[in-house]
Amino acid sequence: MLNLYPSQIESLSVHRVGNKSRNEGVFLSNEPYLLNDEITGILKEYFLKPFREKEENYFRFANEVDVEFHPLFDLISDMFVNPASAHENSKKIAAHLFDQSNHPHIKSGEVYIVHFSDMVLDNQKVDAIGIFKSELKHDFLQFSEGENNLDIIIQQGVNINKLDKGAIIFNTNREEGYKILSVDSNRYDTKYWLENFLSVDALTDENFITKKYLKFCQDFAKDVVLPAEDKKQEVMFMNRAVNHFAKNDDFEETNFLNEVMDNPELIPEFKHYKTEKGPKYHIEDVSSFPIANKAVTEARKKIKNVINLDTNIQIKMDFVNPESAEKFVEKGWDEEKQMYYYLVYFNKEEKS
Repeated sequence: MLNLYPSQIESLSVHRVGNKSRNEGVFLSNEPYLLNDEITGILKEYFLKPFREKEENYFRFANEVDVEFHPLFDLISDMFVNPASAHENSKKIAAHLFDQSNHPHIKSGEVYIVHFSDMVLDNQKVDAIGIFKSELKHDFLQFSEGENNLDIIIQQGVNINKLDKGAIIFNTNREEGYKILSVDSNRYDTKYWLENFLSVDALTDENFITKKYLKFCQDFAKDVVLPAEDKKQEVMFMNRAVNHFAKNDDFEETNFLNEVMDNPELIPEFKHYKTEKGPKYHIEDVSSFPIANKAVTEARKKIKNVINLDTNIQIKMDFVNPESAEKFVEKGWDEEKQMYYYLVYFNKEEKS
């Protein structure tokens, strides 16, 4: 669980990084930026708003040999241990970003390195280092009052309602490469920020595994249950799967299959599908894990529980009470009309 609202900006350094392949250079500020209340409030919203709106997919610093050899790891660690080193280390971070800015598509821009305090992660207050970059410049109008008329002045600047790139490194899980969130609003240089600069891997915690396993189940339902049975059973399988996750603290695959798989003949199909597709979801060797409730809630919102019929009718199943669909919805075939039908039982119509 992440809460960014209580966070405070302790220090801010601002630099400008150009495109190395275009010989644009790098500008490093001599001193940290002197903050005031007005600019602090504006910048905090500019930096953190995208992370409040984004799904929490965590990463960690990764290196083939050891995380200690990661180019950012020691710099970030030093900033956490010795906050007075923040500005000097921010110059090294900007220089590292400049070294990665050598593709023609990469845009120059301002880089902000921020030391935050009082971020709440998993109910604990932690420090964090934020690295943010503004790239795209937008036209905006300024007005100058003359003697008899208003003059229009066109200027360019940063849109503070849209952060281009950003990362927050939380002061936790240091031995594993910290816990990191990232956003990238632009798609013209997708590998530059996440892979080349940050050089991170997905953090395979319970939130990651829960999310990936449910996505695997969703694709199994679409690829195997639907062709073998019908749309209702596809929806009902995912209905039972999500509810199994919602009511348990820990996942155990055998118990899951025995409870969720309505047709036992599909259990070998499930195991074969996992052997074949598991590596794509990083669950090939996973059969038990703690369940992350937040990931279940997020997955429930995304999973479609509607049967769309070619007669312009929709039947919506209930993910909270799946037994209702089992008991009160029947599928059949009408010989006279040569059409399938659904028979729905109810006592009364609910008022909307």
